[in-house]
Amino acid sequence: MKLIQKFLGFTFVFCAYSIHAQLSTDIRVNQIGFYPKGPKSAAIINSNATTFTIKSVDRTKTFFSGVLSASSTWSQSGESVKTADFSAFDIPGVYVVDVPSLGYSYSFKIANNIFTALNKAALKAYYYNRASTELFAVHAGKWARKAGHLDNEVIILPSSSSIGRPAGTKISSPKGWYDAGDYNCYVVNSGISTYQLMSAYEQFKTHYDTLKLNIPESNNTTPDILDEVRWNLDWLLTMQDPYDGGVYHKKTNASFGSINEMPEKALTPRYMTKKTTAAALNFSAVMAFASRIYKNTAPNFANTCLEASKKAYVWAKANPSIPYEEPTAQGIFPAISTGPYESSNVADEFDWAANELYISTKNDMYYEDGFKNTKNYGLPRWAEVSSLGLISLIQNRKTLTPRGLLDTTNMKTKLLNQANVLLTYQKNTSPYKIVMGSDGNRDFSWGSNSNSGNKGVLLMNAYRITNNKEYLNAAISGLDYLLGKNAVGYSFVTGSGSKKFTTIHHRPSLADGIVEPVPGWLVGGPSGFFGRPDGTGGDGCPYNLTYLAKSIQDADCYSKTEVTINWNSPLVYLTSALEVYNKNVISGIESETGTEQESVSIYPNPNSSGYLSLSRESNFTVYSVLGQELLRGQGKEIQLLGYPKGVYMIQLGDKMERVVLE
Repeated sequence: MKLIQKFLGFTFVFCAYSIHAQLSTDIRVNQIGFYPKGPKSAAIINSNATTFTIKSVDRTKTFFSGVLSASSTWSQSGESVKTADFSAFDIPGVYVVDVPSLGYSYSFKIANNIFTALNKAALKAYYYNRASTELFAVHAGKWARKAGHLDNEVIILPSSSSIGRPAGTKISSPKGWYDAGDYNCYVVNSGISTYQLMSAYEQFKTHYDTLKLNIPESNNTTPDILDEVRWNLDWLLTMQDPYDGGVYHKKTNASFGSINEMPEKALTPRYMTKKTTAAALNFSAVMAFASRIYKNTAPNFANTCLEASKKAYVWAKANPSIPYEEPTAQGIFPAISTGPYESSNVADEFDWAANELYISTKNDMYYEDGFKNTKNYGLPRWAEVSSLGLISLIQNRKTLTPRGLLDTTNMKTKLLNQANVLLTYQKNTSPYKIVMGSDGNRDFSWGSNSNSGNKGVLLMNAYRITNNKEYLNAAISGLDYLLGKNAVGYSFVTGSGSKKFTTIHHRPSLADGIVEPVPGWLVGGPSGFFGRPDGTGGDGCPYNLTYLAKSIQDADCYSKTEVTINWNSPLVYLTSALEVYNKNVISGIESETGTEQESVSIYPNPNSSGYLSLSRESNFTVYSVLGQELLRGQGKEIQLLGYPKGVYMIQLGDKMERVVLE
C-alpha cells in the first residue's frame, strides 16, 4: 500500500509502514523461530485487526497473509487474545508478524535445526555452574572464573553424625552443580535434574553422541552430556554415608551469603546436613538409572552406581519417614538456613526409586514397590517424581520381565491420561494456544516456567508412543511460551531472543562485572509466590495477584528471575526431542521410535487344542506364570501341544498376553 500526496507541485510517495509501523510488544511470538514443517503462530493482544501478514524484517516484502482468529480472554492475564496462524508458510528465512494498526513483532527464523543452539546453551549452563573447578576462557569465554568450593573439608553436623562419622568430622565432597542462584548443592533437587538429562540421552542417544559443548572433556570418547552429568554424579556418590547407606540431604553453607560474591570469594565453612528418606530415594533412583546409562562407556562406574542405589534403597525402607528439618545451632555448630527442599510425602520417591531399580536389575521385588495402576500420576516436579519412573518404564518396556510386561498398556494409558488433559486445553481452551494455564493459577508457582517445560516433556513422550502429531504440536507450544509467546513478551532464556532478561538472581551473573548474565539459563518466570494484596512481595518486588501470568519484571526478584538446575533440565530434554523429531521429518521418519506396530492378537483364548493362531507374524516368547521361559519363536502360530493345562504368559513385542489352556 502507498500513500501519495501533492504539495507545492511536488509528488511525495510514502510507504504505509513508514508512517504507522512500529515494534509492538502486543504481538507475542517465539523469538527464536519455527521449523519449516512445524506449527507456527503468534498471539495478538487487545487488537481490533482481523488480518495479519508475514513480512521481511525491514517490512518491504510480504510473504504470507492470513486471517486472525476470533478473540478470547485468558483468565490468567486478563488479555483479549487472537491467534495469527501461519503454519502453512514454510519458506526458510527471517521474518516478522505485521498486524494493521498494531505494528510488527520481534523477528524470528524459519529454519531446520532451529533449536540446536538453544539445546547446547541450556545444557552448557550446567558447566557454568560446576563447583570445585576453574572455568577457563577457552571453554567459558568471558564468563571464565576461578575455582571455588573445593569442598575437601565439609563438616559433619550433629544431626548428620553416625558411628563412623561423629559430629565435627571433615569429609571430602567435591564437584556437583551449584543448585540455583546460590552456591549450595542439594540431593533432592539434583534428582529430577540429573534424571532428565540422562533421560534425554537415553531417548535421543544419536543426537547427543555427536553434540559438542566445548567443555574440558570434549576431546574424549564419551558424549559431552554424559561427561557433564558425571560431574554431578561423582559428587552425589560422596553424599552417601558409607557406614549405613543413608544419604545426606545437602552440602551447604550456614546461610546463603552475599549475592555479589564470586565462588572463589565465598570462603565460609560447608556442612553436611542430616540424612533423609527423600534424599536417599532420589539418590537411589538416579544411581539406578546411571548404572544403565554408563554401562557401555564406564562399566566399573556403572556397577558402583547400582550398588550405591541398592544400599540407599535399603536404608530408605528401614527409615521410611525421616523428613528434613533445618538444623538449629548446637555449641560450635551453627544453625543452617538455606534451601530446605523438604518433601514430607515420599510415596512418589519410593515409586520412582523402585521402578528405576526394577528396570536396571530385572528383580520383580522392586516392581511390586513401583508401578501403581491405581495411582494418578502428576506433572514432574522436584517434589512429585513418580512420573519419572513411569517415563522410564515406558521407555524400557520391551526389556521388562513378564511381570512388568503385563502392565505396559496400563503404563502408557497413565501417561496418555496426563497428556490428553494438556492437549485438550491447548487445542480447545487456551487463548494463546499453549499448554501453560491448563492447571489455572497453580501453574504460576515458584519456577512456573518449568511447568511449561515439563508439560512439553510429557507431551513428547506421548508423541513417541502414539505418533500423534497433535501431542507434538502441543509440546512445541510449551517452548513457544518460554521463548516469547507469553503475557509479558519475554524470552525467558538468558542470551536467547530479542526481549530477554539482563538481570537474573544468579550469584556469578551478579558478581562477575559482565553486563550479560551467564547464557542458557531458564528463569523461574511469573509467580504469585510471596505476593501480597497491596501488590508488593516479600522479596521486594511488585506482584500482580489478579493476573499471575503477568507477575514478573526484569529485576533481581529471586522468586521470579532465579535460575535452577531443575528448571533447565526439561528445557534440555524438550529442545533435543524437537531437534530429533525435525531431523526425522526431513529424512522421512515420522517419530524417533517410529509408528508402533498394530497390536497382535491371539486366538482362540481360552484354548483346548494347543494350537494358538496370531493375527499376523510376530516374534513370541512363552513363559510360565512364574516367569520361566518355555518357548521362543517367530511366525503366525504357536504350538503348545503337550503342555499341561493352566495359565501361560506370551510376550509379543512389548505386549504380554495371558493365555489359558483348558
